[in-house]
Amino acid sequence: MKTLDVTYQIAAPADRVFAALTQKDLIEQWSGATAEMGLEAGSTFSLWEGDIHGINQEVSKDRIVQEWKVANWKAYSECIISWHDASEGGTELRLVHSEIPDEAYESIAEGWDEYYLGPLKALVEKMTD
Repeated sequence: MKTLDVTYQIAAPADRVFAALTQKDLIEQWSGATAEMGLEAGSTFSLWEGDIHGINQEVSKDRIVQEWKVANWKAYSECIISWHDASEGGTELRLVHSEIPDEAYESIAEGWDEYYLGPLKALVEKMTD
């Protein structure tokens, strides 16, 4: 099992990043697919018609902790996405995704950037208040 640990500098305020991580309509904008996202501990989430799904262990204004699973995986992995205000009104976001099967690591690392955090970053940096 492997762990992915990446940091993004996002030129948008933290509340906008939180909204893009938790609001169904914004998730569907950056992902281009249907999504479900509960906001309570123990609630479920689903992205890309269930290809990625799991259970929210914690959803707060500066952190999301999830049991996270790709449809064909046997077991759940853990994702912790945390963020805080950075300089000049921006946000620093950190993803720690642990318990990734060795054979899936490269595709998961690429997928986070290409399909998840990269598009999310692009969306929130274009949004205006």
